[in-house]
Amino acid sequence: MTGPRSPEVLSAHAQPAGVGRDGVAGVDRRSHVVLCCGLTTVDAIQEVDGIPGPNEKVVARSATLTFGGPAANAAATAVAVGAHARLVTAIGSGPVADLALAGLADAGVEVVDLARGTGAAPAVSTVLVTASTGERAVVSVNATRSGALAAVPTDVLDGVDVVLVDGHHLETAIEVSRAARAGGVLVVLDDGSWKPGMERLLALVDQAIVSADFRVPVGVVPADVPASDVPATGSPAADIASGATVDGERLLRQVAAFGPRVVARSDGAGPILVLDSRTPAEVRSVTVPADPSRTVVDTVGAGDVLHGAYAAFLAGELAASDPVDVLARAAQVASESVHFRGARGWVPGYRS
Repeated sequence: MTGPRSPEVLSAHAQPAGVGRDGVAGVDRRSHVVLCCGLTTVDAIQEVDGIPGPNEKVVARSATLTFGGPAANAAATAVAVGAHARLVTAIGSGPVADLALAGLADAGVEVVDLARGTGAAPAVSTVLVTASTGERAVVSVNATRSGALAAVPTDVLDGVDVVLVDGHHLETAIEVSRAARAGGVLVVLDDGSWKPGMERLLALVDQAIVSADFRVPVGVVPADVPASDVPATGSPAADIASGATVDGERLLRQVAAFGPRVVARSDGAGPILVLDSRTPAEVRSVTVPADPSRTVVDTVGAGDVLHGAYAAFLAGELAASDPVDVLARAAQVASESVHFRGARGWVPGYRS
């Protein structure tokens, strides 16, 4: 993993090993390293009484400008629960980029910025949080304007226990995942929606966590399934080829057909479904804890918190881990996060 231009590596200070505000336990040792690869944004988050309609203006209750993005939030979460996090991403230069870099440094994340010095600027997201429910609406350009990125440094996987990719910056994610697999490093995919070329990345990951909204496009099948065989197989690939409506369990089997040994499907406050090819074929369920006596303040980044905590806890256990048990621990952290503002409001000492 070399290239003509070396990205700048920004080493951030480390924070104390984390325990959540409500006693969520972290990993045992900071020597566990998680590499997160994917999207960093700058989020303009505003709390409102209701989402405005056409030509309507509303006054926000509060406003925050901070970094976001699945990979960046996951990296910050991994640090908060006690791991070391390295983030491979594209941020760029300028005042907006500086804001994101400063926030990541404050969160204790080591940044490898593949867009440093290119004149690029980070993606900006607008997030509206409904005050009464904590639900959010998001508008973002994501990684669509990042352009060509520098090659990943050859030493980026040094000391890494688990790689977490979010599907953005796809070619970089594939490069990192391929190198991780060659080096025997576990690769986990966090993906909320199908992105063009995702079948190439799925073939390189060991575990995949998808959202309830995730769908495999009709006609996209694993590379090792001949098109002529699909209609007759009655397999997950046949479901995709025919456009069949799938429930949660069939979606897990569709995704698993592309290569991941473990596939999980999250659904907000609903149960997390898990299919693990290394165990009997039944789909297992993880209950997401909830406390009706506490108010849900903000669901921004809750999924990112789930994935970051999962990767950190997995890094501490690796082969000895059962994904159901690890997801249960990660769900506890994610459930705690929704009682505070933002993706990091639950972290001790966090300054918004």
